[in-house]
Amino acid sequence: MQGNGFKIFLAVFFFALSGYYLYPTAQNYFIKKEVSGLSGEELATYQKENFAKIRNVEEKALKLGLDLLGGMHVTLEVRVEALIRELATDTDDAFNEILAAATAEVENSDESIIDLFVAEFTRRDPNARLSRYFRNETAGITRRSSNEDVAAFLRTEANEAVTRAISIIRDRVDRYGVTEPSIQQQGSRRVIVELPGIDDPDRIRGLLRGTARLEFRLMVDPADNVRTLQRVIEFYETGVASSTTGVDSLATAETDSSAVASADTTLDINDLLNDDSNNSGNALLDVMQPLGQGVTFGRVAEQDTAQVNALMKDPAVVALFPRGVKYMYTSSAVGTTAEGNEVYDLLGVRDEIELTGDVITDARVDFDQFTNIPEVTMTMNSEGSRTWARLTGANVGSNVAIVLDGVVYSYPNVLQRITGGRSNITNLANQAEAQDIVTVLKSGALPAPVEIVQESTVGPSLGAASIRAGLYSVIIGLMIVALFMIFYYRTSGIIADLALILNLIFIVGILAGFNATLTLPGIAGIVLTIGMAVDANVLIFERVREEQSTGKTLKAAMEGGYSKALSAIFDSNITTFFVGVILYSFGIGPIQGFAVTLMAGILSSMFTAIVFTRIIMDYVVVDKKKSVNFG
Repeated sequence: MQGNGFKIFLAVFFFALSGYYLYPTAQNYFIKKEVSGLSGEELATYQKENFAKIRNVEEKALKLGLDLLGGMHVTLEVRVEALIRELATDTDDAFNEILAAATAEVENSDESIIDLFVAEFTRRDPNARLSRYFRNETAGITRRSSNEDVAAFLRTEANEAVTRAISIIRDRVDRYGVTEPSIQQQGSRRVIVELPGIDDPDRIRGLLRGTARLEFRLMVDPADNVRTLQRVIEFYETGVASSTTGVDSLATAETDSSAVASADTTLDINDLLNDDSNNSGNALLDVMQPLGQGVTFGRVAEQDTAQVNALMKDPAVVALFPRGVKYMYTSSAVGTTAEGNEVYDLLGVRDEIELTGDVITDARVDFDQFTNIPEVTMTMNSEGSRTWARLTGANVGSNVAIVLDGVVYSYPNVLQRITGGRSNITNLANQAEAQDIVTVLKSGALPAPVEIVQESTVGPSLGAASIRAGLYSVIIGLMIVALFMIFYYRTSGIIADLALILNLIFIVGILAGFNATLTLPGIAGIVLTIGMAVDANVLIFERVREEQSTGKTLKAAMEGGYSKALSAIFDSNITTFFVGVILYSFGIGPIQGFAVTLMAGILSSMFTAIVFTRIIMDYVVVDKKKSVNFG
């Protein structure tokens, strides 16, 4: 082995390095095998005691792609029409009609909704200016701006909205802890998201779609709330609004978030209504329990919320509401019906937004010191702190609603002026919900709403089947190549097969070391590499046979074979490596997965063919003075 010290060091070093990076993968396998045999309290205890270890191992283990691990493939679409409406500083019925027409037309057109909106506006009145609806001093959009200037402004804002949405979605996904997500733009307003290993699709949907629009609003006056409830009930009784100023049968005691938390956990709405309510012909009372307590309008079962929404949106009913008041549901259920359906409170909230989430500088998950229930603690900047202190100081004894994405998370009763810019979101279902709120608040609000237009889920069983198929292909390919090398090259073929096995270890080690993701196309790249890996040995062995045919000794023939085959080996492998670089640079998803394993396989196969096999050859021929058969 004299003269091969450095080569031996390199071989041992890379083998040990591969083992180091693959060790967490082996740990992860055995941990999952152990966890699969646990259940119930035993499983919960194990996960709690080994939380840090499990998370650390999962982060360092070899990542599997969506096609192997299972997960979600989601196509999101940024609602540009909502962005247009938000950018408008002044709207009217004509604006709403034009935007609605453009929104309907975009479904069957290749044009952008902005172009359709501008075209529809111009068609209705060629002499009118879009600047009547849009003003933006920063962008230079004034009353005198042309329609082309306004259209350019809207296009710029739409492009920035999609780019910003991608950034926010990526931040949310990263904070959630998804390993190796793929997030890419498709077309002008769509985003493709691939999330491997997802086991809670509903939670991910909420995380992706949530706009994170946090608002602080004042709430309806309790007396006005009671009067409104009576009028709406009578409207659905008779079709005529009542002028009654109070309701004796309804309590008017104020309530706050603590009252919701202490509500009965099992409610039978029908039992709480009058006996004849379901047969009285009152459409509202058939689907809502009237309360009229403080800011709470009524209580609605989850399956009835859509019907109640439709009843409450009737223009004649909206006219009965107090000026500047709308009704929103609580985020968490306040109880269940006898049938097990969740029940939510409908609350009176003022239209005017007193404070937004833009003032939030930090958010974190905390736990109530008395109940240990999770909550979200928020910290505001100086401007937000001043506004919050003024708002709470002027409304001591009243409720302030904390609204996130159109639902009320909490509505505490203000006991005193709050300084320091701190506030809490309470009444959360669990720690996961609290963490998701923190995630969206820290990531920021989406510039425009997004909706899921396409979704597919790859189940774990399908991923397991892909892994088995890929594993079988690797084993079969390895066996065929190995048997051929032994059959054709005899003893030297066995040495080449050892190098082939070491090559596989190096490939997987490289993937783990660079935190790459193994996908089904990646396995295809490994199978291809198995065939390519022996090419270098074939070139070397054929050169050795040529040298032996000239009468050279085995040692001299080996020296000549390795040295003369190097140029051909480098040429063929380097050109293939460059192809892998191009595939990785310009490809996406599966193509990149194939390119990564191809490049890793080329590097490792060159090392094992040139260095490792030479070490074994020198040991057998030079040190042990034995013969090696080259076929």
